[in-house]
Order: sequence, then structure tokens, then C-alpha cells
Amino acid sequence: MSTTKAILASIPSVDAVLHFAPVLVLADTHGRELTTNATREVLASLRQSLAKEQNADSNAVDENSIVKRISALLDSWSAPSLRDVFNLTGTVLHTNLGRALLPEEAITAMVTAGRSASNLEFNLATGKRGDRDDHLNEIICRLTGAEDATVVNNNAAAVLLCLNTLALGKEVPVSRGELIEIGGSFRIPDIMSRAGCKLVEVGTTNRTHLKDFAGAVGKKTTLLMKVHTSNYAIEGFTKSVPEKELAALAHDHDLPFIIDLGSGTLIDLAQFGLPHEPTAQEAFAQGADIVTFSGDKLLGGPQAGIIAGRADLIAKIKSNPMKRAMRLDKVTIAALTAVLQLYTNPEKLAERLPTVRLLSRSQDDIRALAVRLSPTLSQCLGERFDITTEDCHSQIGSGSLPTARIPSAALVIRSKESKKKAGSMIRRLTDTMRSLPCPVIGRIQDNALWLDLRCLEDDERFVAQLTHLSQSSVGAT
Repeated sequence: MSTTKAILASIPSVDAVLHFAPVLVLADTHGRELTTNATREVLASLRQSLAKEQNADSNAVDENSIVKRISALLDSWSAPSLRDVFNLTGTVLHTNLGRALLPEEAITAMVTAGRSASNLEFNLATGKRGDRDDHLNEIICRLTGAEDATVVNNNAAAVLLCLNTLALGKEVPVSRGELIEIGGSFRIPDIMSRAGCKLVEVGTTNRTHLKDFAGAVGKKTTLLMKVHTSNYAIEGFTKSVPEKELAALAHDHDLPFIIDLGSGTLIDLAQFGLPHEPTAQEAFAQGADIVTFSGDKLLGGPQAGIIAGRADLIAKIKSNPMKRAMRLDKVTIAALTAVLQLYTNPEKLAERLPTVRLLSRSQDDIRALAVRLSPTLSQCLGERFDITTEDCHSQIGSGSLPTARIPSAALVIRSKESKKKAGSMIRRLTDTMRSLPCPVIGRIQDNALWLDLRCLEDDERFVAQLTHLSQSSVGAT
């Protein structure tokens, strides 16, 4: 019998491995069924790999080796796929990286709501069934000036629900310049189609006049709608109809006027040195009957779509059977309530709400952080890389203020290899950064890895794991 065949024959059975003392401990931790499945997979993989080798290593089938493989596989199966990362991309509200960071008040509220029973749909005063919207209505109305409000699981759902409720089988004129596409290829025309209403395009891509809307209003028109182009900008020879004029036209025909703010905000961002973004309060002041906006973008809360406006219209929207399919769970309600409460004390907002805090962080502070971290990073990466501190620009992200750039600072890592090899070195480094205990996500630009530090607040944790770089194939030699 050849050495390989002998080693293959020595692989223990699944039952035998399950009786190894360390495997019994694993079964107690992970459960017998999962441990059995892991054992089968490890042994099958061993047989397959050893069968391809002419001179197999007998150490591969000893007890310690098999147990290590099973333990590693169980750990990988049990580890959550959703992990925290360092967002050093320079995009603050990064859709792929979870958008807004929640304040501690929201996290505490979520834990409390998830840990115990609550009065989610129970009226404590009357002892009867309650409405989960009651936990949010009052504060939304107080902050926006709306008569009533309801909340669904995102803003696309908010627009869909409004249109399906108020415009089913009817026509809705919208400017061609506002037929936006949001993340994931969801487009306003598609949403309107799914809502069961007919889109009537008015004007042109760059110029739309009041007369275009007036000419489109007919017997089948059920409402007028303005979509705030929060995720792109058209510049140059442009014209759009002011909200106040659209509202007047709608009301002259006894039609409701809806404004979809998209990102949405409840404060004037100009006070933090950012471009002004229309607020929900301003939308109502311009004559809107319904305003929709996101909870997890500029608002800085959890994913949600807020619908606020006239009480009679909100009542119709809430009675739509689709509302149940879009409603918020108790944990999200708790988080959103906590975030909205922070807006009642705007003087403390930049201190307590991460989104505002990160967006308003000064370039000088970020640059000082970069200078402080540069020597440690340089030491861990070794002589094959150059690390410099350079000024750059962050962006808000998630379609919010798309043309706005915020002065920031970055650690810029360049390879000392030849130009031909430098690209592969930077890509390897990027891969290594993603494999750290807390993955570091930067951006590759001009054949260098840029680590924009605007969103880095836990620099101690960041530094603590840099030693892994020196132990990797890209680190110091």
C-alpha cells in the first residue's frame, strides 16, 4: 500500500471523531448537529485533498489537526457576516457601509426595546390596542410643523405608499429633470408604475416651466409632485418650478401637492459650514401637503421613510393595506424616536449626533490625527511603502448634496516598487487592510491607497490592530 493510500485509510470515521474529547466540547458549544456537519465536511475535504497528493503528510490526519480544522470551520459558520469596519473611504454616509452611525441614545433605546416587552401597540392609558405610529407622530409633527405623520421602512416605500394611496389609476405630472434613479437601480418611473399610477412627463431634462405643469393637469390628474434631486445636480441653462408656484397650481385645482425630499433634514446645514439642503419645515412653508424623506441619511437615524403632512391625507395613507408590509419594527421605532429627540436640543446636535459631528469635523483636527498616526503606520508597513499626510475632500454620500465636498485629510500610502509592480502591491495592501480584525476600508486613487480620516474616531482601536500589518506579507521584512 502506498503512503498516500495508507494515510487515507487512517482517516478516522465521523463517529470516531465525534468522540474525541475536544470535539465533544465543540459539540457542547455549537450543538451536535452543526458539529457533525462540520466533521463530515472536514473529513471529506481531507480525503479529497490527500487523494491528489503523491506523498501525503500524515500529520494532516492526526487528532490535533482534524480538531483544529473542525473548530475553524465551526467558528466561520458561527461568525456573523455583518461586521463593524473602519470607514476611511471619505464618504460619510456610505450606502455600502451602513450609512448613518447611530448615537448612543438610539443604541440604548434599541437594546431596551429588544430586551423586554413594550407597549408597541398598547395604549397604557386606556388599556386598549394602540397604534405604533403614536410613538413617533407627536415629535415628528412638532419638529416639522405637520398635522400628522406615519413612518415606513425607507423613503422609496414612503413614495410608493403615498402614490398607491392617493394616485392609484390616476395621472401624476412630474418634471423630466426629476425622474431620478436611487440606489439599486430603483427609478421614480418604476416606483410610480408599481404604485399603479401613470407618470406624465413634463418639461425637459434641464428646463421645466409652470405652464408645462398647467398644461398637463387634466381630469385624470390626482396630485402634483416635486422630487428633490438630492443625489445629482443639473447645472447651466436650467429652470425648475418653485415649490410655492406648484403648490398654488395644485391647490387651484383642488389637488394635493407632494414633495419628496429624498435625503431630507430637519436643520439648516449651513450652520455647520455645509451647503443648504431643503428642510421639511421649509417644504411645508412652501405649500406642500405631504413631505417624504429618509431617516438614515442626513437625519442621522436608522433606515426609515417619514411621511408627514395633512391629517386627512395621512389617514388615507395609514389605511392602505400596503402600510402593514412597510411598517417599522419596535427596535427601529425606538432608535428613530431617540434620534428625533436629539433635534429638540439643536445646540447639542453636533456633539451628540454622529452624522452631524462627522460632517462638521474640522480639517485641522483631521490633519492633526493623520500626522499623529503616520509614524506608527509607517513602522508597521516597513520600507516598501511611502506614507504621507495629504489634504483631500470628503463627500456626504447616499445621494445627499452630491456636489458638496468637505475639506479633510488622509494618510496616503504609495508603493516604492516600480510603476509596473506598484499597482499590485497597493491592491494586496487593500486586501490585507480588509482582512484585519476590524476591516479598514479606504479608496484607491492615483495608484495609491487613501485613508480619509474624517470618520475615524476610535483611533486607539485602529492603532492597536496595525501590528497585524507588520506580520502580513505586505508588512515590514
